[in-house]
Amino acid sequence: MHVFMVKVISLSDDAYNELKRLKGAGSFSEIIIEIVKEKKKDSLLEIAGTWSKEDADKIKKEIYEDRKIPSRRFR
Repeated sequence: MHVFMVKVISLSDDAYNELKRLKGAGSFSEIIIEIVKEKKKDSLLEIAGTWSKEDADKIKKEIYEDRKIPSRRFR
C-alpha cells in the first residue's frame, strides 16, 4: 500500500504542458521522479571533457603543490 501526501505546487502553463506531454499514461509524480533521477545521474557527465589537457595538467599540478603546504587548521 502506498501512502501519498498531497502537495500543491504551481507551474507555468508551458511547464505543465511539457510534463503532460512527457508523462503519457504514467503520473506526474512518476515523470518528475524519473527526470530528477536522470538529472542526478548526468550531473557529473555534464562537465566531463570541458577542460583542455593543458588546463587539467595545470590544475593537477596546483593541487599537488597545495598538498605540500601544511593545513592552516593544524598550526
